[in-house]
Amino acid sequence: MKYFEGIGRRKTTSARVRVYSGKSMSTINGKAFDEYFGDKSLGNDAVKPISVAGLDGKVYFTAKVSGGGTTGQVGAVAHGLGRALVKMDETLKPDLRKAGYITRDPRMVERKKYHQVKARKKSQFSKR
Repeated sequence: MKYFEGIGRRKTTSARVRVYSGKSMSTINGKAFDEYFGDKSLGNDAVKPISVAGLDGKVYFTAKVSGGGTTGQVGAVAHGLGRALVKMDETLKPDLRKAGYITRDPRMVERKKYHQVKARKKSQFSKR
């Protein structure tokens, strides 16, 4: 079966998303899409690129997600979906870009520095 693939990333998560035309159940890591995230609002954020493209009910996807937490995984799936939909139909790119599903979100957790408690928190300064 023919599919279009896009790789999405967010924080420390990466997702390989394959978009198929037709009607079937979307899955993430072999689980039904509705069950995977649990929270309905998170799941809706993940499939927003499909509704932005106006392809509700016309396409479905499978995704393999690894790393990170739930918000990172939602962002990675949405990014991968956006990329895959652009490969499928180049005319969708302006709408998906405007909605923010083509650009990778560059924000990462800042690393902890030595002699410091956390990334930015320093030990208490003593004047004397």
